[in-house]
Amino acid sequence: MKITDTRVRLVTKDDAKLKAVASITIDDCFVVHDIKVISGQDGLFISMPRRKTPEGDYKDIVHPINTETREMIKSVVLDAYNKTLAAE
Repeated sequence: MKITDTRVRLVTKDDAKLKAVASITIDDCFVVHDIKVISGQDGLFISMPRRKTPEGDYKDIVHPINTETREMIKSVVLDAYNKTLAAE
């Protein structure tokens, strides 16, 4: 699997934990939208797209099934986020 495109949209609220929303294209044929870049206690992390269940819980609707893939997606998205910040 190869991430062939990454797009980042910065969130402009200064005090918000949500810093950006990203989309990735996988192998030029599959797109995942609404990957969130969030500022946490231990630094930046990503949150995969999710929806609220009728019970009020949140469930990921798209997610990697192994740590290696999750780390690769995280690395690519955070690199794109940092490049977008630097270009501002």
